[in-house]
Amino acid sequence: MDANRKRLDIVGLCGSLRTGSLNGMALRLAGECMPPYMVLEVVEWSLVPPFNADVLELGIPVPVQRIRDRIARADGVVIATPEYNFSLPGMFKNLIDWVSRGVDQPLAHKPVAILSAATGPLGGARVQYDLRRVLLFVNAMVLVKPEVFIGNARSKFASDGQCIDEATRQFVTGQMDSFGRWIAQARALQQA
Repeated sequence: MDANRKRLDIVGLCGSLRTGSLNGMALRLAGECMPPYMVLEVVEWSLVPPFNADVLELGIPVPVQRIRDRIARADGVVIATPEYNFSLPGMFKNLIDWVSRGVDQPLAHKPVAILSAATGPLGGARVQYDLRRVLLFVNAMVLVKPEVFIGNARSKFASDGQCIDEATRQFVTGQMDSFGRWIAQARALQQA
């Protein structure tokens, strides 16, 4: 790492809560493939309650506020999510709905990279387009390319979660390199 380069703090969000999630494996792979000046912390969100405006009137729940604060401190966010019924998992959309409340919502102008893994050949392509639409509305700065869709993902990860497919590792490395540059470009735009 260049001694003058600031270490980038990246938050990882997995759209699946399942212990053996392929997208959890993909998210860990993204962390492994990041340039040395980037560090990934995967944030746990299973305690986020269903969104309810009555609850919001009483204040943002503590588990939600912790995630909001963590995203606000981060230089960027990497999301790996499965596709459920051609779209986002309901509870993951619920998380975004909670995080986006208030004028200080932390995803506004935050650089975001998306990847997905699926057992089918499309690799979760449809979920990414829906997720991009949602993130556009909350003013996130989503990296457009390269896109990463990990199709037939069971064959690309070992039982311990390690990626065993070199092409997949190269695609994810390329995306993480681009994400580092995207964060620098986003900062320059915000300072201009």
